[in-house]
Amino acid sequence: MNDFSYLHTNCFEITVELSCDKFPHASELPAEWENNRESLLLYMEQVHRGIKGVVRDRDTGQGIANAIISVDGINHDVRTGT
Repeated sequence: MNDFSYLHTNCFEITVELSCDKFPHASELPAEWENNRESLLLYMEQVHRGIKGVVRDRDTGQGIANAIISVDGINHDVRTGT
């Protein structure tokens, strides 16, 4: 589903799997957090990179729905929302 969402919508989803144990015991969670905390926090900081903003009409200042955003060198256009 993540690949489909990325390729065919403006949604970027991730799945994070930390181990092979799907249901770790609650007593194991603090150690899992400590083992992965720095990596997870650094990953979360990355959401602030890139281009973001509102596409507006120059004359009216109103947002433009369904505008296509293209970046040279990246073969994945996105569209603005309503």
